[in-house]
Amino acid sequence: MGAAYQILGKSVQPHVLSLATLGLVAFVAMPKPWGPAKPTTPAINASSKEEEKFVQDFLAKHLEKSAEKH
Repeated sequence: MGAAYQILGKSVQPHVLSLATLGLVAFVAMPKPWGPAKPTTPAINASSKEEEKFVQDFLAKHLEKSAEKH
């Protein structure tokens, strides 16, 4: 056997330590799939219902044109 680290009184092999480190980094770097979904569009702070409807129609039309280009 090769060298081993003593961690909290236990003998830990280097490959186990490296796999644990990679797993921890991947867990921390991953986005949370169980968290609440973020809204894809910003909130519309309209002063009236007509203005809100206009903005929503404009965004829907713009997204439709953008999808056709791609």
